[in-house]
Amino acid sequence: MDTRRNFLGWANAALAGVGLGGRRLNAEDAHQPAAGEDYYEKLGVTKIINAAGTYTALTASIMPPSVQAAVARAAKHPVRLHDLQQAAGEYLARQLKCEGAMVTAGAASALTLATAAAMTLGNRTAIHNIPTDVTGMKNEVIAQKAHRYEYDHAIRNCGAKFVEVVTLAEYEAAFTERTVMTNFFNAAEEGEISREDWVRVAHSHSVPCLNDAAADVPPISNLWNYTKMGFDLVAFSGGKGMRGPQNAGLLLGRKDLIDAATRNNSPNSDAVGRGMKVSKEQIVGMVAAVDWFLGQTDAGLEAEFRKRADKIAAQLKNIPTMTSSVVIPNTAANAIPHLLLRYDTARIKIKPVDVMAELRKGTPSIELNPQTGKKPGAGLPSDESTIVVGVWMLEPGEELIVARRIKEILEKAV
Repeated sequence: MDTRRNFLGWANAALAGVGLGGRRLNAEDAHQPAAGEDYYEKLGVTKIINAAGTYTALTASIMPPSVQAAVARAAKHPVRLHDLQQAAGEYLARQLKCEGAMVTAGAASALTLATAAAMTLGNRTAIHNIPTDVTGMKNEVIAQKAHRYEYDHAIRNCGAKFVEVVTLAEYEAAFTERTVMTNFFNAAEEGEISREDWVRVAHSHSVPCLNDAAADVPPISNLWNYTKMGFDLVAFSGGKGMRGPQNAGLLLGRKDLIDAATRNNSPNSDAVGRGMKVSKEQIVGMVAAVDWFLGQTDAGLEAEFRKRADKIAAQLKNIPTMTSSVVIPNTAANAIPHLLLRYDTARIKIKPVDVMAELRKGTPSIELNPQTGKKPGAGLPSDESTIVVGVWMLEPGEELIVARRIKEILEKAV
């Protein structure tokens, strides 16, 4: 019934089928260097310069050299996955000043596993039933109406139902015997109830509260600010500001809830998280990314981003009517310097959205921040005459390429 129980017999048969049965792998076999073939080129996939930000659709960040090296080294050796997950969790908890930690398959996976943990805490048999049969389980999650978003599908994956509230009084009255958790969207631009009140009320009802802070570093201290504030679980994306593997994330918080989340996760077969597999490379890459990130400073990161923005602005200062400013969004997410370039579209006869299109189809292909040419949003004071350049995911030297291409396009439109 369980083919894994016959693993050794299957493996020997498979090896024999390819002519390796009974032959010992030697050192040369085990350590063949990677060919290094450019599979983007082989597959016909266009490489881009990311002047937008850490968007999933743009494959988020590029891992720093130290993280890339750690991932490559981890790929060379098998380990026992449970041992690696446990050791990584314990190490991350110490580094990030919380009781428990685990590497997840991204922030959305962290939301699902957090919900499963709350629903199955102290009830291991319930793990099998999520999400198809939640009879008898607490499965109501309270959230502010202004905090409902497309990502809460990850919570609904567990068979959870949302109860929406607006005011503090509504929140206090919303708890019932079915309430299993509350969810706070950390980067929400609206909502009447503060983080502190959210935690206080939930704890007065002995209900755990989750904070989705996926894109909310830097500042670096946010990695422990919210657990210190009292949130029982906090979810982060690993492939954004921390620059870990894109398909990695962190779930931080109470040890008992992290343990319950682990039981709901891969490699446990009969669990909602079975498809959220976290490889040895992801785990090591996420730990290495945290080490890299903790080695930075907020001031150092901001100075580097402003330097890149200033270089671009300097190349464009002679464009007629051009003005530039460096703005940090007034939200918790992506709170890093962005370059805003404004010009008179009556004088330069091309709209920012069309500049974006020209950059996208050019060589090299360049992606601008999606707030380009749009009304204010995402904490940025953009408008229809504004090009928004996200500088923080640019590789060294790319800021000058971005500046040159924008200049070429605008000068043709004068």
